[in-house]
Amino acid sequence: MVKKFQENIFHFNLFERGSRIVVGVSGGPDSVCLLSLLNSIKGKYDLSIVVAHVNYDLRGKDSEKDAEFVKNLAEECSLPFEIYRAAGRKLPAENTEENLRIIRYEFFEKVRKKHGADYIAIGHNLNDQAETVLMRLIRGAGLRGLSAIKFKNGNIVRPLLNISRTEIIEYLKTKKIHYRIDKSNLGTDFTRNKIRNQLIPFIEKKLNPNIQELLYKLSQSIADDYAFINSFAKEWLRIKRDISVSELASFHPAIQREILRIRIEELKPNLRRIEFAHIDEIIKMIKSSKNKQQYIILKGLKIARKGDRLTIENT
Repeated sequence: MVKKFQENIFHFNLFERGSRIVVGVSGGPDSVCLLSLLNSIKGKYDLSIVVAHVNYDLRGKDSEKDAEFVKNLAEECSLPFEIYRAAGRKLPAENTEENLRIIRYEFFEKVRKKHGADYIAIGHNLNDQAETVLMRLIRGAGLRGLSAIKFKNGNIVRPLLNISRTEIIEYLKTKKIHYRIDKSNLGTDFTRNKIRNQLIPFIEKKLNPNIQELLYKLSQSIADDYAFINSFAKEWLRIKRDISVSELASFHPAIQREILRIRIEELKPNLRRIEFAHIDEIIKMIKSSKNKQQYIILKGLKIARKGDRLTIENT
């Protein structure tokens, strides 16, 4: 496990010697394993580690026990500990997976800046990757969405991304390292939980026992293809700021979609729910033989075609 972990750090250039790293630790097996592995190579890589924990206060005493467990873990490793406590704070009206994710990452970034850290390490693993691919496929994602989670995305690093949960549990068992189980992950309230606890077990039992490994490999292959398409689209937009409908229509549909996505993100950088179907709607407008001006209102944007010119503006 340690060897594979270090190979990931080197192969994906996750961080440099002497880096300061904030580690998001929930108390579950994945993040506890991540902290253990990083702490084990701390001296070799001259790392400075900060432990960060988010207590959403959604599970009463269990949430408090998780927080106490992670705090003790940090103390045992002689590492700084930072905690976000939701108690007394105004959480979003809906505690959806996406809203909680936003809270979590905003807190980690705040801790990173406070401690002058270089990176934020997250315990996503191979199983998480498989779940994410299925979840995004069900929601109608394109190539970008299906390339799913990345080993390194800006200052976010995920050294466990090609390591299965089974391997993680075995490592913790061998090292006799304790961890906490979030019982809410065993339910079916969130989409991810439905996929993790119902859909994937069904596929493994009835269709393909290696589905998670296959989905991981698929996501990596798609990521390589998407990287090429993204690079081409960005270069085209760098040269041509105005979008010509006739030029855009001359490209392969994959290039068309990426050009549109990039231009949309320039106006809405935090817009995560633009899906394949939305982009396809714009492409249909581009291909339309109607001469009159056409437009689409989408997620706070107005996408308009007038003659050979396509404009994308905030409404």
